[in-house]
This record gives sequence, structure tokens and C-alpha cells, in this order.
Amino acid sequence: MKNLKDILYQVAIDQVFGLTDVEVNSVVFDSRKIEKNDVFVAQKGVSVDGHLYIEKAINLGAIAIICEDFPVGKKAGITYVQVADANVALAIMASNFYENPSKKMPLIGVTGTNGKTTIASLLYQLFKKAGYKVGLLSTVKILVDEVEFKATHTTPDSVTINRYLDKMIDAGVDYCFMEVSSHGIHQKRTEGLVFAGGIFTNLSHDHLDYHKTFAEYRDVKKTFFDSLPKAAFALTNIDDKNGDFVLQNTKAKKVTYALKTLADYRAKILEKQFSGTLLKINETEVWTKLIGQFNASNLLAIFATAELLGLEKLEILTVISQLENVSGRFEYVISEDGVTAIVDYAHTPDALKNVLETINDIRTGNEKLITVVGCGGDRDVTKRPKMAHIASQLSNQAIFTSDNPRTENAQTILDEMEVGVAAENYKKTLLILDRRQAIKTACKFSERGDIILIAGKGHENYQEINGVRTHFDDLEEVKNCFNQLKK
Repeated sequence: MKNLKDILYQVAIDQVFGLTDVEVNSVVFDSRKIEKNDVFVAQKGVSVDGHLYIEKAINLGAIAIICEDFPVGKKAGITYVQVADANVALAIMASNFYENPSKKMPLIGVTGTNGKTTIASLLYQLFKKAGYKVGLLSTVKILVDEVEFKATHTTPDSVTINRYLDKMIDAGVDYCFMEVSSHGIHQKRTEGLVFAGGIFTNLSHDHLDYHKTFAEYRDVKKTFFDSLPKAAFALTNIDDKNGDFVLQNTKAKKVTYALKTLADYRAKILEKQFSGTLLKINETEVWTKLIGQFNASNLLAIFATAELLGLEKLEILTVISQLENVSGRFEYVISEDGVTAIVDYAHTPDALKNVLETINDIRTGNEKLITVVGCGGDRDVTKRPKMAHIASQLSNQAIFTSDNPRTENAQTILDEMEVGVAAENYKKTLLILDRRQAIKTACKFSERGDIILIAGKGHENYQEINGVRTHFDDLEEVKNCFNQLKK
């Protein structure tokens, strides 16, 4: 039990009805999960207004209500607190409830369109191999040192974030690395957290179904750096034209990294193969199992972060050479017939272009490159023709298929993708609605030495159709195809 008055510390309060000097069991924002003596925070969400469930929350046992608008009738014995922004209030209250765990260990946030999961996950790997206890909050999984929990969002709700950070403190975690999404920033889920550092990867076309304009999407990312404390570092990729912009108003120490531009941390690709890459990072050579220019940039951010957090250069480079690919990020398998299949999460035009250019850069040119790709339903529709254009332009064969249609018609999504295919590329495109069949077709088309890219879902082990998730794993599917073809 915690005192409501203490939990409300630093929350901007407009009015109070009732007593704040009361003991509450927990902070809850989902009325279905209310138990006796909980405090219910009524948020005005994208699709649901929590104010409609205030009475339900009270009937289930809520002792206090935090809201933006007082209900018409107030019940005796219930505390009502009016705030300007319930999202901000929830985040600050969650931090206070768990006694501000982000102040007790270095918390590093990674934001940008692409690379968040890779950088956060590889930083976890690096610090773990260096002998530290480490926490991870990512799209793929949540790790409290070595204990794994299932992730449901790129950036969880503020109560969940603080609950896991609190578990990390109890487990003696030394550092935590966290993906920070634009949705999470916009919905104030990271308010009340104290970050020791922030990393900006890049900015490209994504989430315009939510943010409406690219400028709004960019500006939301910028607010994360605006809020960093003076004692923190702000590490930015200045190969991206938005790299300088997002740090314009930060109070944190500004640090830059780049492959193509003068920066505090620089890297150059010396050799590239499917087995790995030879890099020169700040004049020192290092071999890594990761490949591609985008991964060279990711590794540079990792090196810089580790050094900024106090690790020695030689130790960092030694561990970088041992790092393994993150699940669903350029993960590959080679058939007995010598066909290479690559599974990658690339689900934005920029990410798909990066992966395809990486493959084309390494291959000799005699092999066919077959790309299987789709676009998610109920998401930004404007990127669909762009994804199709890139896939058909940079591949010998492009197969458009379903991704996670969600509540949309999968055929409509494919039709909207096909609009982006240039006339000269129509002959090398196919539309196969069933994703399993699309992968099988790619395998049948392939010959020794050919490369198959299966893009869009990466680590996801499900396919969502009409709100129902069924098991589907791209890597499993292509392995099954390879096994069937050799029989």
C-alpha cells in the first residue's frame, strides 16, 4: 500500500475533491483490472475514453479517481483529482508508486525509425558479455537480467515500464536499455523516467497513419531529447538529415556518430561478406558477424554508447566481435542446395531498401534475388506502393503477399502495393495472397547460389487476420520448404 499524496508528488493538479492522505493498493488505468483500494486513472485514449468507466471502477473497489473532467455526480468517500493531462499524471504516478526506479540505475533510451531493436538488444548482449547485470525493454522481449518476459508493445504502458524497472532494481541490474517509440513518447508513457542517455538512429517513412505528417512524427521524436537532463548524453546519427535537428534544444551532452560525415565517432566498412563485416571504428579494425551498412551504423552507436558509459575501448571492440544477430534481423539459413534465405523485420521503405542494397552489394550478380514482402493492415497506407516499388526495382523477382492484414482485406493491400511497381518491373512481380504459399513459391523458383529475402515480419511468430492470431514463423516456413525440396 502507498499513500496517494506521495504518489501524486510532482503531478500538476487542477482540483481535488476528497482526501489525498489515503492508502492505495495500486495504480490502474484499465477499469477491468480494478481491485479494492486501487486508484483509477481515466485516460482519454485514441479509441476509448476512460472517463466512461469511472463509475465501473468505483463499483469494483477504486478508492480514488484521477481524471481530466470531474464526473457529474461524485460519491462520498471517493477521492477525485482533476489533472490537465491524465497520461502525464499516470506516468509520474507510476514512477512514484515504484519509488522512481529509473533514478537508481542508468536507463538508456533508443529512438528512431529503424535500428531501435538491434541497438537496444546488442547493447544488452555487449554489457552482459562484459560481466554486468542488464535489463532490456524491447519489441522482441523484456529481460530482467536473464529472466525473460513477453513483450506486447515497442514501448509498454508507463505502469508496466516502472514495474519491470523495479524488478530490475530488485535483481541488482546495472544498466537498462529501452526502445522508445514515437507512440510511447506521444502518449507520455516515458514521462517521469530519468534517462542517463538517449540514442537517435534515423528517421524515415513510418507511422503516418498515427502521426499524420512526417513533421509531426519527427517533432515527437525530438521531444524525447528535449526532456533529457543535463547530466545525460544525447547520441545522434548525423548521417541522417534529422540527426542535428532532434538535438537542437536538448540540455544533455551532444555526441555524434556517422559513417559518411565527420563526427565524434566514425566507422568505415573495409570488407563485406554474408559471414560478416570488417569495420574500422575510430581507427581500430574489428570483425563482426553482422552485415550491411545499416548494421555498421548500429554497431557504431553501440560502441559510442558503451564508451560513454565508461567501458574501455579494447573491451568494447573485443565483445563487438562476439555479438550475434538479433532475432528476425538479417537472420539467415542456407539450404543443402546452396540457397540462402534471409528473414528480416524490414517493414518500412527505408529498411527494405537498406536490406536489399546490402544483399546486392555483397552478391556477385550471377545469383537471383527473390524478395517476398507484404504490408501490414490498419497501418500507414502511403508506404505500400513505395515498398512494392523498392522490392521490384532491387530484386530479380518480387512476390507480394499478406503480412498481418489485421482487419483489412489482404487483397486490397496487395492491390495498393502493386500501384507502385514501375512498368518495366511488372514482368518480375507476382501476387500470392497466402504467405506460406508465397514462401514455397520463392523456394521453388530458387537455384543454387540464389538468395531469398523474406521481409516484414522478422521475429514475429504469428499472423493476424481479422483480429485472430495464428502461429506463423517466416524462418520456420522457409526451413520447412528447404527440407521438403531436398526429399
